[in-house]
Amino acid sequence: MAVVKYQDLPPAGKDRRWDGDAAEKRVRAWAGAEDKPNERYRKAFLWYDETAPGNFGSYKFPIADVIRGQLKAVPRGIIAAAAVIDGARGGAKIPPKDIRAIKTHLAKYYEKMGEQPSWKKKGEKKAP
Repeated sequence: MAVVKYQDLPPAGKDRRWDGDAAEKRVRAWAGAEDKPNERYRKAFLWYDETAPGNFGSYKFPIADVIRGQLKAVPRGIIAAAAVIDGARGGAKIPPKDIRAIKTHLAKYYEKMGEQPSWKKKGEKKAP
């Protein structure tokens, strides 16, 4: 299991709609990963199962979309990923140590958006 290295992607507009499935298809085409995921494809996600990097189902928590040919972090995608990491929709089915690392990534994107993730609003000092 592996957390994708922080990509520091440029942000999309805050009003940009988020459709994770449609974004994944655009990322797949942009990355040249129609048949099999590659490193470029991985940049759009926060986590993947490194024991099966060749399976599209190994990639979780998409936060990016291709906008005018450039991979950008989509605020609504970041918010959706943060909600699951923080327990929404049954929570994240990944190792707890990976959740801490993902929260660190997400917090950096929230900072870029001028906001705070929900776990910081609740007064959590450090990611669990």
